[in-house]
Amino acid sequence: MSEPENAGGVARPRPGGLAPVFVSAGAILVVLAWLLVRGDDELFFGYVGGPIAMAAGAYACLRIARVRLPRPVHRFWRRMTLVGVFLLVAALVAMLRANNDTGMSLQVAVPTLAGLGLLMFTFLALPGRQKTPVALLRAVLDGLTVAVASALIFWYVVFDLAPEGTSLAARLVAAVVGVGGVLLLVIVGKAAAAPDTAVDGTALRVLTAAPVACVVTTILMIAGDDRSRMALSVLVLPIVGAALAVSAYLQRRALDQPAGQPVPASNRSLFNLLPFAAVAATAGLVISVSAQDMSGRQRTVIIGALLIAGCVVARQLLSLRENTLALRGIRRQQDELERLALSDNLTGLPNRARFTVALAERIEDDQPAAALLIDVDDFKMINDTLGPAAGDQLLFQVAQRLRAQCTAGEMPVRLGGDEFAVLLPTDDPAAAEAAAGRALQALADPFTVGEQHLLVHASAGIAIAETGATADEVLRNADIAMYAAKEAGKASWARFEPRMRQDMVNHAMLAGELRAGIARGELRLLYQPIYDLVTGRLHGAEALVRWQHPERGFVSPADFIPVAERTGLIVPLGAWVLREACAQLARWHATYGDRTVESVNVNVAVRQLREVGFVDEVAAVLSETGLRPRNLIIEVTESSVVDGWQVRETLRALHEMGVPLALDDFGTGQSSLSLLRAFPVDVLKLDKSFVDGIAEGADRGRLAVAAAVAQLAEHLQLKAVAEGIENQEQLNRLRDMGYRYGQGFFMSRPVPADDYAALMAADPVRA
Repeated sequence: MSEPENAGGVARPRPGGLAPVFVSAGAILVVLAWLLVRGDDELFFGYVGGPIAMAAGAYACLRIARVRLPRPVHRFWRRMTLVGVFLLVAALVAMLRANNDTGMSLQVAVPTLAGLGLLMFTFLALPGRQKTPVALLRAVLDGLTVAVASALIFWYVVFDLAPEGTSLAARLVAAVVGVGGVLLLVIVGKAAAAPDTAVDGTALRVLTAAPVACVVTTILMIAGDDRSRMALSVLVLPIVGAALAVSAYLQRRALDQPAGQPVPASNRSLFNLLPFAAVAATAGLVISVSAQDMSGRQRTVIIGALLIAGCVVARQLLSLRENTLALRGIRRQQDELERLALSDNLTGLPNRARFTVALAERIEDDQPAAALLIDVDDFKMINDTLGPAAGDQLLFQVAQRLRAQCTAGEMPVRLGGDEFAVLLPTDDPAAAEAAAGRALQALADPFTVGEQHLLVHASAGIAIAETGATADEVLRNADIAMYAAKEAGKASWARFEPRMRQDMVNHAMLAGELRAGIARGELRLLYQPIYDLVTGRLHGAEALVRWQHPERGFVSPADFIPVAERTGLIVPLGAWVLREACAQLARWHATYGDRTVESVNVNVAVRQLREVGFVDEVAAVLSETGLRPRNLIIEVTESSVVDGWQVRETLRALHEMGVPLALDDFGTGQSSLSLLRAFPVDVLKLDKSFVDGIAEGADRGRLAVAAAVAQLAEHLQLKAVAEGIENQEQLNRLRDMGYRYGQGFFMSRPVPADDYAALMAADPVRA
């Protein structure tokens, strides 16, 4: 049965994860109690604690090995499970032969050495920072130094202290196990002291108990008295089993901790000094032996040689200290450079590079992952209105809120500009959607920037990392989903679906065809008549662009206008509409003279208004066509007006030029009345949704809004135009309310230029 997962997709330990720790600790207590009350013929019961504790340790390692982990960590704990199995076998053999053997028998030594050897290999196989040939040679030399020194010490000191009657085989087994334990202590200790180990560092430090217990036990088994030998022989395997259980528990607990920054290397580990300690111990041993077996002159030569060796060692220690200080400074600089390269200076969050690396690592290790991409809606307007400094303050506060709402395992980042992301350690769509809702809710409360209180919303896209996907693909999918959320109305989230990519491909293809269509002249203009509702005569015309594709046929503006706005093609498209509409009005003036309508209405997108040369472009078109500024009415939406200072300056310049400005779809925005004070408007165009509601039995609220707009226009001396008139009853009511002008299918659908010319030449339409 697999481990349960938390909301982030990271395996969470089941309740009862401390059970192996309690079992192994209980086994140690039982052995200690037995040592206090034991009898001479009860050795079997003293060794019972070993198999119990080792079984608990092996089981704890097995459970953590079955959790979904990065590959190096998974391999480590899988091998540690085998270590526990070998030592469990040694414990069982020791228990069964407790009343037959004294010391360490060959039957116990074989599985013990196998377990220690596998433990040594497991720690050597851990991924580390240094894998160069020089580093490996240095490690081999350190190991040989420690091995030779410990072997000499065992041979000349420990063996001399062994009780009489100890067999040579027992001494050799003890020596091999003891030397192996010392070597293992060096390997395990250095791995535990490393700052960048893949396995939890605290868990590795606990595992140093195993080689320490092995060395101490071996020494006491040979050189200790009967009581100490008995105590250590029955306690060593329970202690090792408890170390395995505790380290596995610490690794399991680390799964619930948020990923932090790596701890900088201190280089103060005592294990780095073991080779020098081995040299010193060997020197002392040589002096001791030479004092007994050699003449005075020989002893003098040996002591002198050892003094020279001591000076060399001291010199090496000083060099080691200097190198340590230099490396510490270099590593501090490397850490700072890495921090600068992988973090955002403004917010302190990780940046795009760090996000991509972390996401790629999770995908490579077969861990669940999802990307949550967040974009602040209308940030450009805030930045343009309040200035870049206020914009930076807002982005910093957004980062702080995203950081605060993230749970364990989630990593918030700033990708750039007003784009943020959160790396989610989950592949559960429901969990990812909950994280998206949590993030957007955190940004829903007003922000305080200087003296301004800003209500900011954001749009988010979710992408789950599927099998075989790359980090770039996941991020791209999240970006596609985020744009889908914006198109759906902003302030919401959307989860990526494959059809979204196809929609993007279709949009891209449509954009390419639109660009070619503009160049090939596939676009044409229709003109919807605007009538005087009192006299019934033509008053003006609204130019509407249409696209007759050679293969697709008629393409609806609802399909290609959003594509044009997203890709920037709205600028050349709008320029063509402006020029063609003005040129057509000039031709009508030349043909029909005074019977020609005075003006033509042209819709202008916000992207066009942001163009620096748009005002000059309008002036050039009017000059080329011979029209006066009042002959052109620029229609803009309420959202365009509030886009930023650049748009407002463009509109003011057009108004000062004498070009009338019409506010299209009036009444549908959130700040319509306030716009009338700041915006140089000349025409209000009542949105069709309100016209639909003024017939008999219709919505009284919309009826009231329609009447209020007419009164407001009259009070402000603005021209009011009603859009979307579809029947006589609507026309009559609008006229009674005070609307002088209107357009809609009831009077006329949009028509080609020639048909519109025929309407001008015909008798006036009677209302």
